Amino acid sequence: MSDKPDAERLFREGIVEEHRPWGKFRAFPHRMAGGIKIITVNPGAALSLQLHQRRGEYWVALDSGLEVTVGDRLLKPAPNEEITIPPHTAHRLRNEGSVPARLLEIWIGESEEGDIVRLEDLYGRT
Repeated sequence: MSDKPDAERLFREGIVEEHRPWGKFRAFPHRMAGGIKIITVNPGAALSLQLHQRRGEYWVALDSGLEVTVGDRLLKPAPNEEITIPPHTAHRLRNEGSVPARLLEIWIGESEEGDIVRLEDLYGRT
């Protein structure tokens, strides 16, 4: 998946939503994912402002209270809201709420934890 915009398009096209008598589910193309995580952010805490060279990310807010920066946009996603972060795009996740808040992160493309370029960090990491 060297063509990142194409990888994002293929990932989005692979998302399937099906309705059942009890509600619905959304299935994500996990075989295309380089990683899948649930991130929990403590109240008042924030991840570094960062970007990735080799992957995009697909985020799904699981709880309220989150603030997301993507490039020059500032978002306050509702639970279940989905956000796409292209490669080489500065982004940050912050919890403005009073309780821990979670986000599902799916990597689009091959990558590893070390594919982080920190632009700003509250904790002194480089």
